Amino acid sequence: MIIQLSDLGQVHLVCGKTDMRQGIDSLAYVVKTHFELDPFSDQVFLFCGGRKDRFKALTSEQVDWLMKGFSITPQI
Repeated sequence: MIIQLSDLGQVHLVCGKTDMRQGIDSLAYVVKTHFELDPFSDQVFLFCGGRKDRFKALTSEQVDWLMKGFSITPQI
């Protein structure tokens, strides 16, 4: 995913090690419970792994997609 820097409101760097196996729902839960911030707001949350050579970004677009859900219609 490419993020346009001009579109960002705020960027939050989450300190500490984050299990990079966590998905969108787990990262949104961390934002909501530990930091008491709204994962639906126009902010970006950056989580760093233990090796410190990669990170995961959580954006409101991802959380919105998660909450809307999706369905797959079987083709017969």
